[in-house]
Amino acid sequence: MTSNQRNLANFFIRTYGCQMNELDTEIMVGQLEKKGLKRTFDEEDADLLIFNTCSIRDLAERKVMGKIGQLGRSKAKRPIIGITGCMAMAKKETLFKKLPNVDFVLGTNNITDLGTVLDEVLETKRPSLRTDDQFEENLDYLVAKRDDKVKAYVSIIRGCNKFCTYCVVPYTRGQEVSRPPEDIVQECQKLVDNGYKEITLLGQNVNSYGKDKKEWNCLFHDLLYRLDQIPGLERVRFMTSHPIDITKELMEAIRDLPSLCEFVHFPIQAGSSRILRKMHRIYTKEQYLEKVAMLKEIVPNVSLGTDIIVGFPTETDEEFQMTYDVMKEIRYSVAFIFAYSARKGTPAMRWKDDIPESVKLERVHKLMELQEGIYAEQRQEFLGQTVEVLVEKRNKDGKLKGRTRCWKNVVFESDKELVGTLQNIDIHSFNHQTLIGNLSESLILA
Repeated sequence: MTSNQRNLANFFIRTYGCQMNELDTEIMVGQLEKKGLKRTFDEEDADLLIFNTCSIRDLAERKVMGKIGQLGRSKAKRPIIGITGCMAMAKKETLFKKLPNVDFVLGTNNITDLGTVLDEVLETKRPSLRTDDQFEENLDYLVAKRDDKVKAYVSIIRGCNKFCTYCVVPYTRGQEVSRPPEDIVQECQKLVDNGYKEITLLGQNVNSYGKDKKEWNCLFHDLLYRLDQIPGLERVRFMTSHPIDITKELMEAIRDLPSLCEFVHFPIQAGSSRILRKMHRIYTKEQYLEKVAMLKEIVPNVSLGTDIIVGFPTETDEEFQMTYDVMKEIRYSVAFIFAYSARKGTPAMRWKDDIPESVKLERVHKLMELQEGIYAEQRQEFLGQTVEVLVEKRNKDGKLKGRTRCWKNVVFESDKELVGTLQNIDIHSFNHQTLIGNLSESLILA
């Protein structure tokens, strides 16, 4: 620890938003611990508070603003406060005006600068801003400090080139930048060597991997074949897939590679082709359904997840019904349903947010009710089945908990220490969305 850090002993970090933010937090934790600071989970004990933020939803931003504003009114000791993540990129220097107790703002493309920024703040006693628009592939991913010892996130591509009209990501994370395949394989190999069994590959659009680096001759499906060769890597997942970029080769990889889970998060966003065009999703409903049909033909046991936005500007009742009908037809196994909220800096801001909040909420509730019925049918279908479960931990009741390959939660009782192993579980019942079973008398997996 340098002399400039002697006043910093403990740090607290809170993460908002997506899995990419969770991974960024793990990298920042590793950087800070490497500098000699200790993590605390009690913010009152911290000399340094970091809020790793999200700008996808207005609610997420308001939570952060309210929390930091509250800290500014506190009469307790004055910690150093930093804002990182997408909100840092979206609001930049305006955060210092709205929240004068903030000491630094660090963008998504500047995580490497965390230590330098801390030194600068401590030395100059002045606020520091680092928000580069373009990401350079210079992160030390191997420094990431992970709390989970069974599953890990691995970044393969950052940024997005799609520019959906409602989304801030292209502005907060920049253009797509793929990570060298050799570095990804090296990190995954190290994780497996350290006992990790499952890896989730992350990107705003993993299907675009390698397209910005044609000289590598390594697209997403090529990368998956390389990762499948790592001995001891039991499961590989990925998110998120943009429907326009999913290929037959990727579908065949899901079918053919033993490590690759048969689950694809495949957001449709809306069931109306007109609304999809207004969202700049680059596909029609019919094209989306064609991709789904091809995927189900190639991978008959595939499970699909989706994101849905209701109440997008000018969405009619008839167009909402189209979304309802698509969800009813596809029967997603995971669905994240949101009411549209205008985000400053996006093209959709120029359109009047003309759907009343009451209508948006009514539509959200209708979709959630439909989806809950689908979940209930799917849970019934699992009764009597034997499923492969990666055991992740013991829950507060002492039962072992894990997930199936298609992302379903499972709990079962056992006096054996099976965390980190694959087990066959006979499903006999369920509680809410959690499947309940017993260790199968069939072959137990190592």
